[in-house]
Amino acid sequence: MFVWSVKASTLKFIAVLLVSAAAIGALAAFMPKYELKAAAAVSKQEISRKASDEDGIKGFLSAYGWETSELLDKTDVTIPAEFDSVYESYNTLQKKQDFDLSKYKRKTVTRYTYKVDNYPDYSGVVLADVIVYKNKVIGGDICSADVNGFLHGFSSDVTLP
Repeated sequence: MFVWSVKASTLKFIAVLLVSAAAIGALAAFMPKYELKAAAAVSKQEISRKASDEDGIKGFLSAYGWETSELLDKTDVTIPAEFDSVYESYNTLQKKQDFDLSKYKRKTVTRYTYKVDNYPDYSGVVLADVIVYKNKVIGGDICSADVNGFLHGFSSDVTLP
C-alpha cells in the first residue's frame, strides 16, 4: 500500500501554479497579434520623403523597388493656382498615394526625371518623375515614354481612376 501525504503549503503552491498558468493563458489570448512584414511590403508611412539631394531621391525610389540609373532631367515647375482637368486627374493619382499637390498651388517645385532600369515585363523606356519641394518629396509617378503607354503611382497598384 502506498500512502501519500500532502501538507497545506504544498496545496497552496500547486494552487498558485495553476492560477499563474491560467493568468498567463488569459494574457496570451488577449495580447495583440503582430505580423512580420516582408521588405517589399513596406507601408507608405515608413518610407522617408526626405530628398535633399539625388541620392535621397534614388533612395526614395528604391524603397518602392525601383532601380534608377541616370538623371534625365531636372526642371523647376510652378504648380498652377487653378487646376485644369489634367491637373485634377493627376492630383487624384497623387492623393491615392498620400500626396496632395493642391497644397502647393503657386509654389515652384523641382521635378526630377530618372530612367527606371528594372520595370517588369516591359521593354520600352520607363521614367520615374519625382516632385520635390523644400527637400521633401510631394508627389510623382512612374510612366512609360511611349505615347500610348502607362502612368501609375510609385507603387504599380496606384492607378488613375
